Amino acid sequence: MTAMAQPASPLSIGSLAQLSLSLIAIVALILAIGWVLKRFKLNAPRGSVDSEVLDQLSLGPRERVVLVRIGEAQVLVGVGASGIVALTPLATPISLKEASRAPAFADRLRDIMKLGGTP
Repeated sequence: MTAMAQPASPLSIGSLAQLSLSLIAIVALILAIGWVLKRFKLNAPRGSVDSEVLDQLSLGPRERVVLVRIGEAQVLVGVGASGIVALTPLATPISLKEASRAPAFADRLRDIMKLGGTP
């Protein structure tokens, strides 16, 4: 009678090394694909419309009214849990006074951290 060869244990050093190298290769491949997409901006939207959010007003925990500039026109839209609804295009653009607006949270936090004190 001949002795039958025993299969390699799945917890052997060789199996664990192969599994670890495979996992490292997969993670490296994911990071490389992410870098390529970011580097060549392949995941960026293809729109050529010049647009920005000018101002917003919170109406509730999930609802707000947003003033959006698209090209030279301004549109007032409602944003809520159910989606975005165009409320009205504005015939006369609204001019916003930057000085009267409250500073952003990040700006206030930066100022407080520079002073090293409390508000």
